Amino acid sequence: MSDRVYNFSAGPAVLPEPVLRDAQRDIWDIEGSGVGILEHSHRGKVFDGVIERAEADCRAIGSIPDNYRVLFLQGGASSQFFMVPANLLPDGATADYINTGSWSAKAIKEARLYGTVHVAASSEDDNFAFIPTPDQTRCSPNPVYVHFTSNNTIFGTQFRQAPDTPDGAFLVCDASSDIFSRRIDVSRYGLIYAGAQKNLGPAGVTLVILREDLLERPARELPTMLRYSTHAQKGSRYNTPPSFGIYLMGRVFRWILDQGGLDAIERRNRAKAQVLYDVLDGSGFWHPTAQVESRSMMNVCFRTPGEDLDRAFVEAAAREGFMSLKGHRSVGGMRASIYNAFPPEGCDALARFMRDFEARHG
Repeated sequence: MSDRVYNFSAGPAVLPEPVLRDAQRDIWDIEGSGVGILEHSHRGKVFDGVIERAEADCRAIGSIPDNYRVLFLQGGASSQFFMVPANLLPDGATADYINTGSWSAKAIKEARLYGTVHVAASSEDDNFAFIPTPDQTRCSPNPVYVHFTSNNTIFGTQFRQAPDTPDGAFLVCDASSDIFSRRIDVSRYGLIYAGAQKNLGPAGVTLVILREDLLERPARELPTMLRYSTHAQKGSRYNTPPSFGIYLMGRVFRWILDQGGLDAIERRNRAKAQVLYDVLDGSGFWHPTAQVESRSMMNVCFRTPGEDLDRAFVEAAAREGFMSLKGHRSVGGMRASIYNAFPPEGCDALARFMRDFEARHG
């Protein structure tokens, strides 16, 4: 019987229990080598197998075409905010950004260090409660790329589908909080990046999926470690990589495949989220903060009728084993982060607790 609580943390977030059990074993001795994964050389045969399997499984999950590189980098998604324009946005050129929250705003700030940024759409005037529609999006005449954040952890909104791009432009996506939560057509993108700590693994490793032709046209001279081409040429091992993070990410990839791949994962995620949204929509007590058509499957954000009740709910929930439900400090309220590895029974249990809390305080 597990003594673990239900962990609704937005990140670092819940990991699949079978993956954690494998890690317990392999920290001590991986593959009968007599050495644990934390101690193996990143250039040895054991780690060769670890990173090769991780890439192969990543490609299988996402049906990633052969003309895309899979990179395992460091620095989190925040480093990608500047690496993308540094590598891909030439001086004097324009990139279009869709502003749907704190993370896209930070990406916009970094991109302005390298070129012109055109904000093609924004939901800031409604506290980022919605995803702009195609009719609300106005791209510039000739952008190099269009950047968007597919899921917004702080405000609980998610793109239903990737935005369109003008002819000649490519898509760039920060998919940190919903990568591999549903089917994705990688061929529509020039670059996808995702910090691992929400849906893929531990903090400290960042997945980058990059179309090969973009390696051939660097925008400017850069330090060696900031060039995508450096990491592509060296198989993500130009320097010592986050080897344990890559190992765990590889195990999560295998777990996703064992669940039935992205179609099965998406069905599971939709069902989990619906359990909570049904409670939120079932009475006037709860106030979901995202507009219905923009709601996230990964982060369910909501409030009670008042801040005092919000605090009481979070405190009572923690006593019952529902952890990290407090909303982001910038917006308040509550946030239930239910990434791929979050168990369906946790959503059922939270829904029951919410109904009981309403009955006592409504």
